[in-house]
Amino acid sequence: MAKNAKQQEHYVNNKEFTAAVAEFNAKVKLAEAEGKTPPQMSNYIGECIYKIATRLSTRPNFINYTYRDEMICDGIENCIQYIKNFNVEKSNNAFAYITQICYYAFLRRIQKEKKQVYIKQQVISRKILQRDILSIPRRTQHNTNLTLR
Repeated sequence: MAKNAKQQEHYVNNKEFTAAVAEFNAKVKLAEAEGKTPPQMSNYIGECIYKIATRLSTRPNFINYTYRDEMICDGIENCIQYIKNFNVEKSNNAFAYITQICYYAFLRRIQKEKKQVYIKQQVISRKILQRDILSIPRRTQHNTNLTLR
């Protein structure tokens, strides 16, 4: 067998993806300079962002969260929001740029969910405490008066 047959093709081609992002950013800057609305992102860029976010979510540090879909959605949303800030002159690796955006979006989602779990636990413990306090029988006034001799 040839060595090339064994090599797996990457799920996102970094050179093509970086070129597509650079072309999109050039169009966005041109539209902003002319005062027009920015162009729509190409399907190829959208598919690559989706693949990167989905693949990143399967890493061991993200795989077991029940809110993985929300993490992916947050990552995609942040990528769409910040892809126009990618500068080809500073870096020629759009794959790494998008991966970092997704990674930190995942961490923010995990923190939000942990905060929500903490709030839920506090509410539940307060309700249990209130229920327990209300279920304690109260003494009547005449039972508490003791006469001293």
